[in-house]
Amino acid sequence: MTMRTHVPNLLARTGTISVLALVTVAGTALAPGTTTDAEATSVPTKAVRIAASKKGSPYRYGSQGPHSFDCSGLTRYSFKRAGRALPRTAAAQYNSSRRVPKAARKAGDLVFFHSSGGVYHVGIYAGRGRIWHAPKAGSAVRLERIWTRAVSYGRVR
Repeated sequence: MTMRTHVPNLLARTGTISVLALVTVAGTALAPGTTTDAEATSVPTKAVRIAASKKGSPYRYGSQGPHSFDCSGLTRYSFKRAGRALPRTAAAQYNSSRRVPKAARKAGDLVFFHSSGGVYHVGIYAGRGRIWHAPKAGSAVRLERIWTRAVSYGRVR
């Protein structure tokens, strides 16, 4: 019997059960807003955590870590440590990822910033309209709200 069929049977036999007890018995997979073990260890989830762990690391043009980064260096480093290889530049990462619409974006997707000259910046979507990124010279890796609509989203293959 699977956990999904076991829990309804448990509820039917015991009647009303508190949410806390349900989480204790069934595990976090049934608690609202939590992730399953498989989701918690996915490549995109790991990449977000790795990027977050670099908070405060200084921006340095051309740097790919582990102590300083430029924008595509941070995304490349984070995904490499999570188990996926990415090309070096933001434009190459754009070309190697699968486009996803804004409505389908998920934490761990890449966020590409566009101008008339093409892709000029990349970060890792953290959810709730925010990205982890290495913004520019004189700054450091940080979590920040997406500040423009001139973005597209790419899922790492």
